[in-house]
Amino acid sequence: MDSLSHVAPRRKSGTRAFYEIEALRNSWSTRGLERQINSLLYERLALSKDKKGLMRLATKGQAIQRSVDVFKDPVVMEFLGLPESPRLVESGLERALINNLQAFLLGLGKGFAFVSRQERITLDGNHFYIDLVFYHTILKCFVLIDLKIGKLTHQDLGQLQLYVNYYDRERRSHGDNPTLGLILCTDKNDAVVHYTLGPDQAKKIFASRYTLHLPTEVELQAELRRELRLLKREFDDQS
Repeated sequence: MDSLSHVAPRRKSGTRAFYEIEALRNSWSTRGLERQINSLLYERLALSKDKKGLMRLATKGQAIQRSVDVFKDPVVMEFLGLPESPRLVESGLERALINNLQAFLLGLGKGFAFVSRQERITLDGNHFYIDLVFYHTILKCFVLIDLKIGKLTHQDLGQLQLYVNYYDRERRSHGDNPTLGLILCTDKNDAVVHYTLGPDQAKKIFASRYTLHLPTEVELQAELRRELRLLKREFDDQS
């Protein structure tokens, strides 16, 4: 793993082992490996792990067993080459993602298979369009992705709930697990997500921020510290 020793010679052994396992398992190119290291993939995944889960992550790579294991926050999409601009519209973001689908799938993580874009569902004559539909080959379920420019609102979550409920009732086949929904947005309020969804829907619907540039390690470390404070606050509230 010469490329790994060149990219991150000072990383801890557990982190190094993770990247070695994932690079071999996913056949990452040197460039792909560098991108995953520079975006702190290991650290972002580690946020959702307990001590035992973190040890498994370091020794066995990413194991997807629950819906919460699938989604990253933030999702780094610098490969699109789009500027941070208030003029960016959702259709433009969607078009750029489709044009860079291979890189987008790598950014999402393992197990995602593309199904469709702008899939129309009709309810009593009203048409709704799901931005992106994937199937997750490990969890055996559909994943619906809604793209949002700007801050997440409770109306956005309600709309995705509609899509997920429809898919569960009308599109799920025998052997499929419950549908998952993901909103990709530029900003979110975790309290809005928490109180809009409730404990049951929170297992099926998720919100992740996306960024159009690759953050520096300092920026990502600051983001990780922010997330850790939020997790600690949630833990304190539950205890």
